[in-house]
Amino acid sequence: MPEKPGLTSSELGTLWLTYQQKTMILRMLEYFIENADDEQAKNIMGDLYEEIDPYVEKIAVIFQNEGAAIPVGFTSEDVNKGVPKLYDNGFDIMFVRLIKEISMGLHTLNITMASREDIIMIFKDLTAITQKYYNACTQYLIEKGMHARPPYVSMPKKAEFITDTSYLRGGLNPLTRKRTMNTVEVAYMFHAIETNITGLQMITGFAQCAHTPEVKKYFTKGGEIAKSITKELNEVFLEDGIQTPVVSGGNPTRSTVAPFSDKLMMYCTSLFSSFAMGGNSIGTAFSLRNDLAAKTTVFMKDIFEYAHEGAKIMIRNGWMEEQPPMEEREKLI
Repeated sequence: MPEKPGLTSSELGTLWLTYQQKTMILRMLEYFIENADDEQAKNIMGDLYEEIDPYVEKIAVIFQNEGAAIPVGFTSEDVNKGVPKLYDNGFDIMFVRLIKEISMGLHTLNITMASREDIIMIFKDLTAITQKYYNACTQYLIEKGMHARPPYVSMPKKAEFITDTSYLRGGLNPLTRKRTMNTVEVAYMFHAIETNITGLQMITGFAQCAHTPEVKKYFTKGGEIAKSITKELNEVFLEDGIQTPVVSGGNPTRSTVAPFSDKLMMYCTSLFSSFAMGGNSIGTAFSLRNDLAAKTTVFMKDIFEYAHEGAKIMIRNGWMEEQPPMEEREKLI
């Protein structure tokens, strides 16, 4: 009996995705660290780099030992550290915080799809690292006055039960009165606004510096989608008399020189789109007001179509690395 079983298809797939994500993050950190003016932000990103870099090598060694091709991922060719700053101070940590939020979800899910202990431990370790730096980024942004807290609310004095189906009613019928959002709905809608604001800042910078005209146009379209989602959700908050999130700092500069390859920026946008679809699906599941569920469903459709368009652009330009395939039995036969 071998010391450990071979990789399952799920373990191979999740390790492959992790390799792509981590090499992308490392390249972006190299640029942000080089251009960071704030020493505290530089230390957070530098420490994060040092902690996740060994895991790229660990995954590569596992692939090598299993006789699997090591992915290309993202290399030094995908980053140009010596260009002017593309974003104002604060964006680097806002971006890292959102990337860590995405990573937390991915690593937790990946653990559930692994059975070999060494693979489970990799995702367990990465989860701990991710949680550590998500908190570090959050506390940094709070300290610098760049973190928009969700609105406060009076604490409930007793437990209540819903007794009327009108609770589910939203604004689909203009003649019916809709209730104010509950705290669960506010949580998910607020989160959607916050992530779309950061996403808008990111993709606006990408649009300014992209090399390829169709990629520049694609990023501009993504910015319009993020603006539309933010505007619609802000209106829902204002209708209910609830404070909307305001994020200060982290805006794109006037630079039009690209720190990253179009390939990397397209992959990063694809990752954010996937995260947005996942977040909206959870928000839909927990929103009992039917107009909110209807809105987030439309958002998901728009984001899915946008992501699909991006995949076509990546394929046409030879930027989409193929995921490890299963055997094509019919061809073998």
